[in-house]
Amino acid sequence: MLEDELKNQLNPEQYRAVTTLEGAILIIAGAGSGKTRVITYRIANMLEHSIPQSQILALTFTNKAAKEMEERIKSLTGKKLQSLTVSTFHAFGVKVLRQDIDKLGWRTNFTIYDDTDRKALIKEAAREIQMSDALLDLYAIGALFSDIKTGRKSWNRENIAYQKLYQSYQEGLKLYNAVDFDDLIVLPIKLFKEHPDVLEQYKNRYKYIMVDEFQDTSHQQYEMMHILADKNIAVVGDDDQSIYSWRGADYQNIVNFEKDFPDVQEIRLEQNYRSTGTILAAANGVIKHNTNRKDKELWSGNGNGKPVELYLPENEAAEADFIAEGILGIAAEEKRKYDEFGVLMRANTQSRAIEEAFLENNIPYTMSGGTSFFERKEIKDIISYLRVISNHDDDINLLRIINTPRRGIGRATIEVINTVADNLTSTLWDAIVALTQTEKEKCPLSEKTVEDLKEFVNLIENYKKLLSGKGLAKKVREMVADINYFDYLIADNPKSEKAARFKFTNIESLIRSMEQWENNPEHEDTSLYAYLNRITLLSRDDLDDGEGDKGKVNLMTVHASKGLEFPVVFIAGAEEGLMPHARAVEEGGEAAIEEERRLFYVAVTRARDRLFISSCQTRRKMNASVSCQPSRFIDEIPSNLVEYHEPAKEISNEQAHELLQNMLKNMARPRVPKL
Repeated sequence: MLEDELKNQLNPEQYRAVTTLEGAILIIAGAGSGKTRVITYRIANMLEHSIPQSQILALTFTNKAAKEMEERIKSLTGKKLQSLTVSTFHAFGVKVLRQDIDKLGWRTNFTIYDDTDRKALIKEAAREIQMSDALLDLYAIGALFSDIKTGRKSWNRENIAYQKLYQSYQEGLKLYNAVDFDDLIVLPIKLFKEHPDVLEQYKNRYKYIMVDEFQDTSHQQYEMMHILADKNIAVVGDDDQSIYSWRGADYQNIVNFEKDFPDVQEIRLEQNYRSTGTILAAANGVIKHNTNRKDKELWSGNGNGKPVELYLPENEAAEADFIAEGILGIAAEEKRKYDEFGVLMRANTQSRAIEEAFLENNIPYTMSGGTSFFERKEIKDIISYLRVISNHDDDINLLRIINTPRRGIGRATIEVINTVADNLTSTLWDAIVALTQTEKEKCPLSEKTVEDLKEFVNLIENYKKLLSGKGLAKKVREMVADINYFDYLIADNPKSEKAARFKFTNIESLIRSMEQWENNPEHEDTSLYAYLNRITLLSRDDLDDGEGDKGKVNLMTVHASKGLEFPVVFIAGAEEGLMPHARAVEEGGEAAIEEERRLFYVAVTRARDRLFISSCQTRRKMNASVSCQPSRFIDEIPSNLVEYHEPAKEISNEQAHELLQNMLKNMARPRVPKL
């Protein structure tokens, strides 16, 4: 039955990709070529051929993609898929570590540190080795540590000053029984290499491996996949859409794959189901200027459609007006909803003028990026309580909550706790417990402070009930009330009770989402540990901002748009210095220019029906108006595909008066009925 559906639903190349189940396969899937359809049908076909669910491992990059894939497979097969593993690389890493991280010296209830926690630990590690605050650029140090850990950089004369800090940071992670996001890939590889018996268990289980968005894999992710793969492995990707080198992705992994699996079969998907012929011809015209790529030519059966429309506004304010007016006009003429429009930028700094124009014209919009829900202070406070309850040795989160809400435990007390922890070579929690049990005469703290610490310890211990049993959300709501968090918000926002109530509403949203999660029958493990790992992975996921706003224009960076599509797309700021970005031109050489071109290609191929590109003549930079040149990528679009718009010229008062008089004359003329 599935066989008939495959023949009806798939083109010949897709059919070959779906029905070739054995051996190594490289599927080059161009933009809009039905990649997700191929992956889901391929897994459904495996199940149809009696390959056990438990032997299939499908890896992708976002929770959203994994969830969509799983739902589509369920829809195709009608099966529950309880034993199928469809996962992000990092979530799979968590799964491996939960089983066997104790072999590397951690306890299995480890905490996953996000960026905020990692920066706090770097600061603490710097204090440990008495490094000056003047040397602490937390963003740059975090990037360096990530590069060192994942093998993208080695210690050299330029960065060796931070080696001791890195060692202190690593010791801190182990002390607090925590791992950072890079560890979720690095540590499973270490585990597999140092413990062949563990690797053998996984190789015996996962006989069929698939990797989505293969061009986005880092060297470490490729190594993890390569270690696990035996012979039946299929990777799906497009070297023309590799735009994440700045976070370790390397499309050269496609070349590595062909070397490591010499009998690989290559299948190319070049029929695009998304865009008009004109939009695809524009995209092909641009990307063919890259030399380091697989040669391919996307084509469409959707007809040519309208030309690409290029506008050269005077400045970013005029550009923003053009975009806002264009959206209003097309929405009215073509009866389109606002969520059918995508406005793409190279950098977040371009958004201000566009947002102002949207506000001026009452156009609802949603902007990707900004502060993640899980990064809001009030949410992090509650999550920190949960992290400390689940792992008392998590010093970073303990320090966040020990005096939030305020309970009389000030900086001087924390210094004493730190000193005791140093003397005992213990965590802060153990130091606090030791202080509460010290004889009054020998204790360096006042009786009142000791009582405050005892209350804190009792609170955390009492809420160990969160760790097991049902009703996690109900217990968390009870905890929020117990710590009087609403009163704390009121005190912390003395000039705005409205702001305090808004923050408390966010906490209610958190608890409601927790409720929905634990009531979902598909989630067997609804423990606090499972919940904390889930939200850590969700909050890291760049594209998982929920289901989106159905009635709002989508304003986002080109990077954030990958994997999405819109009937109408505006690409703003297609100028030298923005596309390609000045930093790429100055620092990265030809390889960086090629990645910038791939980024422009991704932007163009997000459009289904209409594509507008704007390039300002001048743009404000550092409080000065600077002349701009159109992006070199615009010149690479074949000229027969482009329609130019001249900026509207201002008219004089005399011309305006004359126009008005003509309008009035026309209105005054008697209408002659047609015969």
